[in-house]
Formats: sequence, C-alpha cells, structure tokens
Amino acid sequence: SIYAIGIATVDEINKMNILNASLLSMKRAIYKLKLKPTVAYIDGIFIPKNLNIKCKTFIKGDEKIRCISAASIVAKTARDIFMIKLSKKYPKYFWNKNFGYGTKDHLLNMKKYGVTNLHRRNFKPVHNILIHKTRETQ
Repeated sequence: SIYAIGIATVDEINKMNILNASLLSMKRAIYKLKLKPTVAYIDGIFIPKNLNIKCKTFIKGDEKIRCISAASIVAKTARDIFMIKLSKKYPKYFWNKNFGYGTKDHLLNMKKYGVTNLHRRNFKPVHNILIHKTRETQ
C-alpha cells in the first residue's frame, strides 16, 4: 500500500502519554506498509523506538516537506472519518462537529451525560469533570 494508518487506543494514550502513543501509531503505520521505505521523514524532533529504518526529523515538517504535509492530511482525514462514525454511536457528544477537540458543547455534554471509555481520563478537562462528579456524589 502507498499509505497506512496507525492508531493507539485510549488506554495506550493514558498509560504512555500522547507523544509516546503518537510515536507508537507512527511505527504501526510504517510497519503496515507493503512497500517498506528506506527512510522515514518525521514531523517534529522525536523518532519512534526500534523502527529499524533511517529517520529524518523536521521541525514544522508539515509546512516544509510535501510528503509530511500529505501524511498529515491523510491522518487528519482518517481521524475525522473515525469521529463521524463515533458520533453515530454517541450522538450526544457531537464528535462529527468537534472531531475530538474539547469544544464548549462537548465539555458541557460530558458534564451532562458523563465521560465515555473513549475519553482520555488523563486529559485535564476530562479529569476535572470526573473529579467534580466524584465530589458531587460524596
């Protein structure tokens, strides 16, 4: 395949943090490629561990390097499609409109309807909602 999508679960993000989960996702995407690259161009300064191919990092690579820009668009499009599918299962959270960002409406609905297993509990706004709910029930 010309491109591949790598993902990390909410549990993985909570356990290893968003940066390390992003690096894991990147590694998974590279390993899923049928045609293995000889070099990986990476946006930022961090490289996934044990990748076994040459890597070149670029600060603001999505602005400077066309293939990184394209990869960024593919990743965001895949995420948006996933969020639209989630919004059908969880319509109260409007993921089809906020695409995973903590908009005012999304945060208000988390307070109103609760936090799902898809919300990152370590993310400060979600954590604050959970703490507030716990205090209300005590």
